[in-house]
Amino acid sequence: MAANAEEKKSQEKSESYSFYHIARRILLAGIGAIAITHDELEEFVDKLVERGELAKKDREKLINELRERRKQHLSDEENYLHKKMGEVFEHFHVPAKKDFDALSEKIAKLEKKIDELSKAKK
Repeated sequence: MAANAEEKKSQEKSESYSFYHIARRILLAGIGAIAITHDELEEFVDKLVERGELAKKDREKLINELRERRKQHLSDEENYLHKKMGEVFEHFHVPAKKDFDALSEKIAKLEKKIDELSKAKK
C-alpha cells in the first residue's frame, strides 16, 4: 500500500515536472521570437551580405526562410503545449467546452420533452 502511494506521488511529481518544462520551453521560444525582431533579422542578414558570406540576391530568400522557420517553431511549440495541457486536464478530469456543449444540448432536449408532456397533460 505504501509503495503504491509513493509510486503515485512520484508519477504526479514527474507529470508536474514535465508540465513545468513544457511551459518553460514555450515561454523561452516566445521570448526568443520576440527578441529577434524583424529589424534585427534584417540587420543580421545585411552583415552576412557585407562580409560576403551571402549573395545580395539571396538576402530576401534567407530572411523569408528564417521568418518561416520561426513561425513553424512557434506553431509546433504551441501545438505541443495544447496537447500536453489537454492531457493534464483529462488526467484531472476537468470538463472541456465540448462536454458543456453536449450537456447543454441534452438539457435543451429534456426541456422540450417536459414542455411537450406538460402540454399533453392539459
